[in-house]
This record gives sequence, C-alpha cells and structure tokens, in this order.
Amino acid sequence: MDEALEAAELVADSELEGVVVWLLRVAGLVCVLAGLGLWLFTEAGLLVLPALLVVVGVVLVVAPSVLLALAELT
Repeated sequence: MDEALEAAELVADSELEGVVVWLLRVAGLVCVLAGLGLWLFTEAGLLVLPALLVVVGVVLVVAPSVLLALAELT
C-alpha cells in the first residue's frame, strides 16, 4: 500500500494528476461496458469474466480519486 501511495504522491506532485485520473476513469468505464456487453450480449455460461471486468472497471473509476485524496492527507 505504501508503494501505491508513493506513486499517487508522485502523480499528485507532477501536474498531470487530472490527466492520469481521467485516463484511469475512461479505462474503468470501458471495462465496465465490456463486462456488461459480454454478460448481456453473449451466451457465455461462465460469468466470471464479465463480473471480473465490471469489478475491475468500478475499481479503476473509484480508486484514483481515493488514492490521490489519501496522498494529499499524508
């Protein structure tokens, strides 16, 4: 966890934090849409991959702002 906070601090210190946060949010949104598309539009019996894509997408949407907030507090 310390490494993740150090990486977030490095991004926060550079002036690219907004760009990195939005790139991760877009990647998360793409993962969520891909997971929902696989679940809704395919006849896959195994739903692990769509569920995993949705969970990873939600984490990518939420995690950058949480990590940057934690880095600013410390």
